[in-house]
Amino acid sequence: MLFSELNIHAFRVVNDLGKAFPALNPAFVFIAEFFLYLMIVPIGLFLFVPKFRNRRLVLAALLTVIAALILRIGVAKLHSNLQPFAELPNVNQLVEKTVGNSFPSDHTILFFSLCTTFALFSKRFGWLWMLLGVLVGVSRIWVGVHYPADVIAGALTAIVSAILVHTAMARMSFAQHTERAGR
Repeated sequence: MLFSELNIHAFRVVNDLGKAFPALNPAFVFIAEFFLYLMIVPIGLFLFVPKFRNRRLVLAALLTVIAALILRIGVAKLHSNLQPFAELPNVNQLVEKTVGNSFPSDHTILFFSLCTTFALFSKRFGWLWMLLGVLVGVSRIWVGVHYPADVIAGALTAIVSAILVHTAMARMSFAQHTERAGR
């Protein structure tokens, strides 16, 4: 099976679940369209709680989003495809979206940028943040606006960016700590 056939098949499996279980569609529409905006709540809380670690988390999240969006430019040049609803018949399209290159998924990049950053800062709840990222990615397929490859590429772009930012910030923090200790 070719990659494109596998991508379409995986899309059909997930997207057709919306036809088989229509009662779940409103929940997946909410997750696909509005879950990203709910991320503003923890970011806002972290900003207003006067702990240095929380402010570092917000800075790391912001830098990760910026890095991921820059990296996205290069990733988007590797492959191009329209949204499934623009290319395939009988797509269960549950949200409106303009037609354009859907590779990689911007929504997934933004959400995974935040979730991966939170996961790297919270060893205890890291798995939960990543699970939320997967849920948003699956929801973008469920509502018919992205192929699995779009979502996977978006998630990987964000994860790589988050790890790079987290590593760079840890090294800068270590260097500053070492410099202060040497004084």
